[in-house]
Amino acid sequence: MEIIHELLGYENIKIVQRKDMFNFSLDSILLADFVRVKRQNDKIIDLGCGNGPIPLFLTLKTKGKIVGIELQEEVYRLAKKSVEINHFENQITIINENIKNIYTIVGANVFNTVVSNPPYFKYCPTSNINKTPFLTIARHEVAITLDEIVNEAKKLLCDGGMLNMIHRTERLSEFIALLKKHNFGLKRLRFVYPKAGSLSALVFLAEAKSNRKDDVVVEAPLYVYKGDNEYTEEVLKIFNFKKQI
Repeated sequence: MEIIHELLGYENIKIVQRKDMFNFSLDSILLADFVRVKRQNDKIIDLGCGNGPIPLFLTLKTKGKIVGIELQEEVYRLAKKSVEINHFENQITIINENIKNIYTIVGANVFNTVVSNPPYFKYCPTSNINKTPFLTIARHEVAITLDEIVNEAKKLLCDGGMLNMIHRTERLSEFIALLKKHNFGLKRLRFVYPKAGSLSALVFLAEAKSNRKDDVVVEAPLYVYKGDNEYTEEVLKIFNFKKQI
């Protein structure tokens, strides 16, 4: 059954979801907020867009063209419906294709920004996977690996274009090695902690620049929850619930 929700506290943006699928998560919204759009005509592509939360959120930041790539046909249909009910057809294009070699369809070296909230977990025959293929593909590297995503981003980006990604902290060293392999320079890094006082971060937000050297700025940590398990003011502001505080 399909349900239409507000995109968090943004009353003018709706998103179509299904309970049996992988609905948009906090991580997607934190990544969309992290992305810097330099020019209003920037071209942006979201690799593995799911039901479209990142493209929808990015319309708050830019008038530039946004492309979302989604492999699973049913999930693609939800994203496409979300674009249509918000009347974003002139700005957002959703494509039902594999991320691998997508540059042959949408163009090589033509995007200013690549965004991806990829599957977090490596896959092997003994992996504890989910019961539905929707969740399995979203969470495990069944259809594509981290290396393949970074490689595809390199092919899509123009010289000096930006790759923005969120991932688990235990894979940070692997991610940095892949940036070097594909000639990216790490520019920004921000760690996301469950709450103030947490001993370790769970995920990181990263921005890397194509064909540039490392010159990384580690930004202030982002805390998701207060001690009472309510969202922090920064997260509420990202959600546009600041107005309700």
